[in-house]
Amino acid sequence: MAEVKLKGNPIHTNGDLPHVGSPAPDFKLTTKDLEDVSLANFGDKRKLVYIVPSLDTPVCAESTKKFEDMVKQRPDLEILVVSADLPFAMGRFCAAENLERVTVLSMMRDRNFAKDYGVLIQDGPLEGITARGVVLLDTDNLVMHAELVSEIGDEPDYDAIFKALDDRADLSPTQ
Repeated sequence: MAEVKLKGNPIHTNGDLPHVGSPAPDFKLTTKDLEDVSLANFGDKRKLVYIVPSLDTPVCAESTKKFEDMVKQRPDLEILVVSADLPFAMGRFCAAENLERVTVLSMMRDRNFAKDYGVLIQDGPLEGITARGVVLLDTDNLVMHAELVSEIGDEPDYDAIFKALDDRADLSPTQ
């Protein structure tokens, strides 16, 4: 169980993010077009899994737009934004913000993602949705970087994410 804060007040998740070097748990999430996908759908690209409570909050929306801007020159990277939002709302958000590089994924049909990634909030006013976190995966879905944002209202450490992306080769021994 990890502790994060919401406006300075402690709340707890069900576990911890996957550790660097470990395989990322697979998932079944739903796209804005109501298709179910898993890690396999994103091929052999590196993946930045950005976990947010809801795109209908200022920090989640702003940071998602920042990731869109940051990866325009990174065709080797898939940005997967995961939240408890309904696919319809996620689709409207992407259309309104002209987001083309991020893939929004909903836990609508399966909450196991939040449990498996250790980000399911267990108490407090946000109980039942996710804490904010980032998991960077190599081409073999091994964790290259993981950050559970300590204050839910804060943005992730963009510099650390892109430093990990630039500094680390894939972790697979076959690379």
